[in-house]
Amino acid sequence: MKFWFSKFKCFFSWLNPNLAWLCLGFSLCFTIHAQAAEFRSIAPLKAITYDAPSVESGKLYIMQQGYPVEVIVNLGAWVKVRDQRSGLSWIEGKDLDNKRMVLVTDNADIKAAESAEAKLLATVEKDVVLELLSPNINRGWVKVKHQDGIAGYIQSSAIWGLY
Repeated sequence: MKFWFSKFKCFFSWLNPNLAWLCLGFSLCFTIHAQAAEFRSIAPLKAITYDAPSVESGKLYIMQQGYPVEVIVNLGAWVKVRDQRSGLSWIEGKDLDNKRMVLVTDNADIKAAESAEAKLLATVEKDVVLELLSPNINRGWVKVKHQDGIAGYIQSSAIWGLY
């Protein structure tokens, strides 16, 4: 142990202090970048997305209420978001809700428990939006709620907007 420490101390004795601070700064940047994704959902019935953070910029498309988006850059009044198809656009911050929603990516079953053998509550089709009741994944299952009130578990691999 003493030998390793002396080599470590010797290695850093030649290092310029400014370079050491620079290295520390870069390592902190990479640590910050590794944060978990932030997801939000569309609040109004319909929201317009733009190609730049301004209503004078080009309109890209309309998103429906509840559609989940991943926050890429948050400027407060404007937020750059990514949709399920990896499309990037800007949306007014007031049009986003903190309510967590997920998008079904392939036909999937909602079960009464976290098991493929559990009672089937519903089958949902691709592109259906579900409310995420718990973001915790348990053995590949997450708890969701359909707009009709059906609450149960769906496989995390069948949805987008979780992480």
